[in-house]
Amino acid sequence: MPLRKRWRALDRSAVGAAPDRLGVYELGDDDGTVLELEWGVLPDELKDAVSYGPRGATQVRWETVQTRAQAEELAAEHRERLD
Repeated sequence: MPLRKRWRALDRSAVGAAPDRLGVYELGDDDGTVLELEWGVLPDELKDAVSYGPRGATQVRWETVQTRAQAEELAAEHRERLD
């Protein structure tokens, strides 16, 4: 199951809009297919994704969490559902 957030364009404006918090994020293609699911401090992760993300990634969506344990748990839960 994907994150229940709307897609945003994967560009510098998304990096600027991301809160400086831990979160789980998905990178998707133009059709909304999830290409990658990761977690980390959102602005840092999205900067890397804009520059080095998977080929075809044009969209991003995220969900913030409070702790590293929550991020790992949410990411694992969503990875299972994607597989």
